[in-house]
Amino acid sequence: MSDAFSFQVLRRFPDVEADNLVAVDATDRLVLAEAGAAVQAAPAGRVVVVGDRYGAMTLGAMALHGAEDVRVHQDPITGEQALADNAIRAELNAIRAEGNATRAGLTSGYRQLPLAAELFTGATVVLGQLPKSLDALREITQLAAAHADPDVTMFLGGRVKHMTHAMNDVLSDSFADLRASLAQQKSRVLVASGPRPAAEPGATAYPLRAQHPDLDLWVCAHGAAFAGTKLDIGTRFLLEFVDRMHPAASTAVDLGCGTGVIAATLARARPQLSVLATDESAGAVSSALATMAANGLTERVQVLRDDAMSSRPDASVDLIVCNPPFHLGTSVHAGAALRLFEAAGRVLRPEGQLWTVFNSHLPYRSQLSRAVGPTRVIGRNAKFTVAVSTKPPLHLA
Repeated sequence: MSDAFSFQVLRRFPDVEADNLVAVDATDRLVLAEAGAAVQAAPAGRVVVVGDRYGAMTLGAMALHGAEDVRVHQDPITGEQALADNAIRAELNAIRAEGNATRAGLTSGYRQLPLAAELFTGATVVLGQLPKSLDALREITQLAAAHADPDVTMFLGGRVKHMTHAMNDVLSDSFADLRASLAQQKSRVLVASGPRPAAEPGATAYPLRAQHPDLDLWVCAHGAAFAGTKLDIGTRFLLEFVDRMHPAASTAVDLGCGTGVIAATLARARPQLSVLATDESAGAVSSALATMAANGLTERVQVLRDDAMSSRPDASVDLIVCNPPFHLGTSVHAGAALRLFEAAGRVLRPEGQLWTVFNSHLPYRSQLSRAVGPTRVIGRNAKFTVAVSTKPPLHLA
């Protein structure tokens, strides 16, 4: 344990930074306080952290409570990158404060694992932020109950205004004992223990599957995937324009693919296209892979976990299709969409097209024009706007 650890050095990088967005919140601190004694008593390798946004819980468990070989799952790849960056920041800060590099070790004290049995096997303590989605919470708690130590205790925290009684119900489906901490700074922790047998009736099998006859498409979804197996109404409107999207394109990207519906539809409708589905979310990528398999498109569509196409070369794609998010976590913020627009401007070839759908009240048209190029509204209904942005020819860029 290190007295030199400070939450103040932690940052959101490479995620969006803004005055109203923080790297550490009261929930992180309260979970660590509630779970402190349990973490300190846990043998090495028996502490698991899920949903750690920027590394505060993982680093706090190690630096404040002595956790060793912490197993971590973060759904967004930006969370993984932020944890790695913040581990370096915290370690350097501790070295400067203590003058002793041997007291460090935060960068090597944890390991990232997928959301699967291995993450929870034998765990005695699970820490985390409550996810927004009940399906995401259900998938986490079912895995923990099935594979953790019988004496495991889960400490899952959230902002009181975002917590619901349905969360208690989901936890109670997998754990016999549930209590809530006192609220502090508008945060609260749900503490669950006594895992129920995995074979109990009512367990949900992930990924979920649903068929959409109007599209002749199976949609598969893990808990963390946006909209689950439903078809988001903005995406449904965007799909009406697939045949008009850059007819000469040979390469296409479904940017922020979610369950992969756009990529699957493009691949079916445009056999000449080489299609990539990409998302920062591990749950989305797993869902898209399952969607492609369910529709016989595994050989047609590549699926990649990536942060805003950061691994894609400049000027390498003809067509990008995107239903951008307008939330960052539980905050309404345009930053995530703007990052995707800027990424599209970089990755599109000259005269390439970005097709987007967005709530009509959002001021995206001018932002698309700045990030990509001239933007035209192609369709509008009672709620959504579909626009196409064209990257200027090379001699005009």
